[in-house]
Amino acid sequence: MQFDLGFLGGGQLARMSIQAAQRMGLRCLSIDPDAASPASQVAPAAVGNLNDPDALASVVESCARITLENEFIPATAIERAFAKVGRNPEALMPGLETLALIQDKLLQREALEKAGLAGPEAVAIEDDGTRAIATIGFPMMLKSRKGGYDGKGARYVATPQDFEDLRSLWQDGGWMAEQYVNFSRELAVMVYRTPQMVGCFPTMETIQTNHVCDLVYPAATDASEVAVAAVEAVQGWGLYGVELFETSGGKILVNEIAPRPHNTGHYTLDWGGPSQFEQHVRVVLGLPPAPMDGLPTCMANLLGIAQPGDWRNGLLRALASDPGIRVHWYGKAESRPGRKMGHLNATGGDIVARARAAREAFYSGWAE
Repeated sequence: MQFDLGFLGGGQLARMSIQAAQRMGLRCLSIDPDAASPASQVAPAAVGNLNDPDALASVVESCARITLENEFIPATAIERAFAKVGRNPEALMPGLETLALIQDKLLQREALEKAGLAGPEAVAIEDDGTRAIATIGFPMMLKSRKGGYDGKGARYVATPQDFEDLRSLWQDGGWMAEQYVNFSRELAVMVYRTPQMVGCFPTMETIQTNHVCDLVYPAATDASEVAVAAVEAVQGWGLYGVELFETSGGKILVNEIAPRPHNTGHYTLDWGGPSQFEQHVRVVLGLPPAPMDGLPTCMANLLGIAQPGDWRNGLLRALASDPGIRVHWYGKAESRPGRKMGHLNATGGDIVARARAAREAFYSGWAE
């Protein structure tokens, strides 16, 4: 094999995972439809459609182990890519069966329920939606069963008229109705699971703005038991981001699972212990997971703006505002409102206020 590790997808998660692998001396290859993807700027990269088995086969054939940058590449396309080059899909982590289950949010929800884990009730929207309305009631969330993230593929529905107004979305199938949860806060846990060891990074509280992760900081609670059970429910091996709801009564509900590094784990780049990206590389390659040991850290996303100046001005402004701030930029060519362009981490004391202040400094410089 020419490469040790291949990434299907070339976004910022692949970029940061590759950087972690390179520090171990490993050779990596990614594939993405964008020739200037974030990952292509730090390691060799192929250009290809991620839904095309022929394109994926070039990476599968060249790399000893394969993993994902995102969970939206059809499991069937990956399976065909392995078949084309005569390789056993066991070289892939996460496995095909787990990936196919997670890719369909309704199947994922059913697997969690079967395992006895609490979460929002969900049902497929069929025919005219009468059964879904009778089962879930209002308010509800309408969700695309496949492909949704950061609020995309999700709609809040308060009344029967709202439901009817969205008929063009759900009438051809592929959508589900899910119980609306009036949670007190959102939590997230990064879980790693191998045949030899299961462990978690700390439980973090996440603040969402316009359905996009805004801030992540220590939650002062431990939801690891529920998070591990969620990964076990989908028979997952590798690294997983588990999103959770906490109710006003302290009950923990499972929202969704992502079979890869996750935005809520970016703080680990600077917390002093192993990063989620190093752990991801380790478990994919069958290496022992690194032990957990780090300091409280707050992560703030840096989202795109409509008319940016030079992002370097923003970076320098943020770094000058607080010597304890670390900035990570993803190298994306185009800034769009809401697009994740980078993030910054604050470690030590007063981390949330310092992360907010440094981000404001960043934006003031970037807008000039």
